[in-house]
Amino acid sequence: MGKNEQRHTDKDLLIKGIKFLAYTVALMFLAPIVLYQAFKNQENILFWPVLIIGLILGVAAIAMGFYSLKVLLDSLFGTKKR
Repeated sequence: MGKNEQRHTDKDLLIKGIKFLAYTVALMFLAPIVLYQAFKNQENILFWPVLIIGLILGVAAIAMGFYSLKVLLDSLFGTKKR
């Protein structure tokens, strides 16, 4: 990269990263709610399926968080493929 060349933000990738970040926030609220409902109703027959769904949502929230941060950082600092 030359002295006068500047990297520009990839706006399409930035929008994609913000959308993924919104999905992450939704999962971050949904997973604890589902887990709370599972532990509140331990005597119910649906305890195990709801617990498993809550755990999957929690892992998905963590994975989506890392992925959305990667997309955001790639849009800000990454090189644009031509």
